[in-house]
Amino acid sequence: MMRHHATSATARVVGSARRRRLAVAAGLVLLLAGSPAGQQQAPPPGQAQAPRLPDQAAQGASGAEQQPAQPVFRTGINFVSVDVIITDKKGNPVNDLQAADFEVLEDGKPQTVETFKLINVSGQPEPGGEVPRQIRSEWDEESEAQREDVRIFVFMLDDYHVRRSSGMRARESLVRFIREQLGPLDLVGVMYPLTPVTDLRLHRNREGLIRVIEQFEGRKGDYLPKNDIEEQYAMYPVEVVERIRNEVSLSALEGLMVKLAGVRDGRKQVVLMSESYTNYVPPQMRDPNALLPGIGNPNRGRVDPVQSTGEDRARFFGDMDILTRLRDIYNAANRGNTAIYALDPRGLAPFEYDIQSGIGLVADGKTLNQTIDTLRVLAEETDGRAIVNRNDLDGGLRQIVRDASAYYLLGYNSTQAPTDGKFHEIKVKVKRPGLQVRARKGYWALNAADYARAIAPPAPEPDAAFTKALAAVETPNRARLVRTWVGTAPAENGKTRVSVVWEPVPALPGERRQTAARLGVIAAGESSMYYRGKVGAEQSIVAGASGAGSAPAPAASTTARAGRVEFDAPPGKLQLRLSIEDAAGELLDSDQLDVQVPDYATTEVRVTPLEVLRARGAIEFRALNADPAAVPVAAREFSRTERLLIRFVALGPGGVAPETVVRLLNRAGSPMSTLTAQPAPGGDPARRQVDLPLAGLAAGDYLVEVAARAGESEARQFVGFRVTS
Repeated sequence: MMRHHATSATARVVGSARRRRLAVAAGLVLLLAGSPAGQQQAPPPGQAQAPRLPDQAAQGASGAEQQPAQPVFRTGINFVSVDVIITDKKGNPVNDLQAADFEVLEDGKPQTVETFKLINVSGQPEPGGEVPRQIRSEWDEESEAQREDVRIFVFMLDDYHVRRSSGMRARESLVRFIREQLGPLDLVGVMYPLTPVTDLRLHRNREGLIRVIEQFEGRKGDYLPKNDIEEQYAMYPVEVVERIRNEVSLSALEGLMVKLAGVRDGRKQVVLMSESYTNYVPPQMRDPNALLPGIGNPNRGRVDPVQSTGEDRARFFGDMDILTRLRDIYNAANRGNTAIYALDPRGLAPFEYDIQSGIGLVADGKTLNQTIDTLRVLAEETDGRAIVNRNDLDGGLRQIVRDASAYYLLGYNSTQAPTDGKFHEIKVKVKRPGLQVRARKGYWALNAADYARAIAPPAPEPDAAFTKALAAVETPNRARLVRTWVGTAPAENGKTRVSVVWEPVPALPGERRQTAARLGVIAAGESSMYYRGKVGAEQSIVAGASGAGSAPAPAASTTARAGRVEFDAPPGKLQLRLSIEDAAGELLDSDQLDVQVPDYATTEVRVTPLEVLRARGAIEFRALNADPAAVPVAAREFSRTERLLIRFVALGPGGVAPETVVRLLNRAGSPMSTLTAQPAPGGDPARRQVDLPLAGLAAGDYLVEVAARAGESEARQFVGFRVTS
C-alpha cells in the first residue's frame, strides 16, 4: 500500500497492480510455479514481457511424464552459506586465497569456516561436455538453475523511470552485453513493471531476449495510458501518477526478488535499468491532470531558485518514503542471495529535469543527487554495483560478468543458532591487504514455528491417484484440438470394457484454426489388435473385442458434442494410437496413449474410473439421469450453473458389494462433505451415481473421492474438476 501522502484512490490502483504480483510471489519462494513453463499470460498492452521464446515451448504428452528436479538440501538447519567476491584495486578477481585467509563474523562473533570452495564459471560448457539443454519445461528450468556452472541474469526494464532517448541509447550496450559477454550455459530472463512474476521464465534464447530489448521504449514523463491499469489513473494529478508508478515498479522488483529466492540458493544477478526513484515532484510539474500538461498549474515554467521550507519538507518526506520502500526490496534480495546491478541509462547525468521545465539549478541538483543515491543504495545493500554517472556502460556491464564468474563460497554452522526470525549481520574479512571484499550482508533466521517445521519428519507423500486427478484438471487447458478420456469397466469372459471418449476443443475468440471432426482410434496389445476405426464428434461406435468391425450405435441426445469408442480387451498393457482429422479427412494431429487395463475378475476390491456427466439445465439433467448409456465428458472445467452426475462401479470379492464412501475434497485433499451414492440407471446393482450441483461451490479446484472397502481390501478412485464463476 502507498505510504505518506497517498490518497485512497492511489492506494486502490497501486493495490490492484501490487496484489497482482506479490500475492503470487509469496508462494514462489517454495518453488510452486503458477503455470506450466510453456504457458504465459499476455502482457498488458503497451508493456512488453518475457516472450514465449522457441526454447520455451510447452512439452507434449511425453514432457508431462518427466520427473521433477531433485531437491537441494542444506548441510544443516543452522548452516549458512556466503558467497564472497574478492577483487584487486582494478576490479580483477583474485583467485588464489585459501580458507585460512578469511574471517567471518555473525553479529560481531567469529564463526568457523567449515566449507570452502572457489567457484569459477565462464558460461561455457567443458570441452566434450554436455551440450546446453534447451529450456522446454518448468522441470528444465529448475534443474538447469541448480547447476554450479550456470549463471543467472535477469533484466528488469523499468520503462516508467527511463526516458525514451536514454533508453534507446542503452539498448545498444545491453545487446552487446548479451551477444559478447553471456555464455551458452547462462540462463537469462526479462520483465517489465507490469509483468507478473509468474510469467518470468529463465531460458537460453539469446536472440529472443535481444528482440525484447531492442523493442524497449522508455516512458518517463509520458503519461498516455497504454493498458487497462493505467487507464484507471490516467487523469490523476502528476504527483499521484508518479507515486503509483513508483509503487508499481518497486513492488515488481520486490516480487522478482521473492521469485529468484526460490530458484536456487546460489548467487543471482538482476540488471535494473532505471533512472532512479523519487516521490518528490517540483511545483512546476504538479499538473492537476497528467494528460493535460500545464493546464491548471500556475507554477508551470516558473523558475524559482530559492526553495521554501514547505518544499524542503515535502522533499524530505518523499525521500524517506522511497528509502523505506527500498529497504523492503534489498531485504528480500538478501534473503534470496540476489545482487542488484543498477544501470542508469543516462550515463553521465548533469541534470535531472529538462531545461524546458523551468526548475532552478539548486532544486535540480538536490533531486539528481537524491535519485542517483537510490540506485546506489539498491546496489550496495545487495552486493551489486551501481553503474551510474558514467558514459561507459559497457565497462560496467562487463564487471557484472566478472563478479558472477569468480567468487568464493564459504559455509559455516552458526554458533548463535538463532530461531528469532530476525536479520543477522554477516561480515567477511580477508587477511591479505589491498583487496576489495564484497559479500552478502546477512541472513534472516527461522522463527520458532519455522524451525519446528524444518526439523519435523517429512509429511507423507500424497496418493498418486490423487495427484494424477488434480493434474488432469489442467490437461484441457493444454489440449489444442481435442480432449480425451479413457475409462474401463468389467466385461464378460474375464475381459475389460474400454471406453475412449473424445470431444473437440472450441477455438478461442479470434483464433483461426481447423476444427477436429473425426478421431481415428487403433487399440493394440502386445500381440493383438482390439479395435481400429474412426468416430465422429456426433456419433458413438461400439466394436466387439475382436475389432473385426464396428457398427453405429443409436446416439443419445446428450452425446451431440462427444464421440465414444467401446471395445473389450484382456487385462494388461494397451496402446491407443489416436489420429485427429478435419471434415475433409486431412490429418491435423496425432497422439499415443499407454493404458494399463485393470483386471476386474480378481478377488480384490475394485472401483472403475469415475465418469463425469454434465447437465446445463433441468431438462438435460433428467435425460442424463434416465440414460444408462449417456456419454461422459472429457472436460474438467465447469460453471456454477451446471450440475454433474458422477458414475462408477464398485466391485467386491465374490460379487459382494463393498462398503463405499464418496467425499468431496478441496484442492489440498481435505474433506468438505460426504456425498450420497444412488443406484445408476440400467439395473446393475454395482453401478452407482452421485448427484453434485455446483451452485454452492466457490470458484476453484475440487476432487471427488470414491473409497470402497471389503475386509482388508480397499480401492480408491479420484476425479478432479474446476469450477469457474
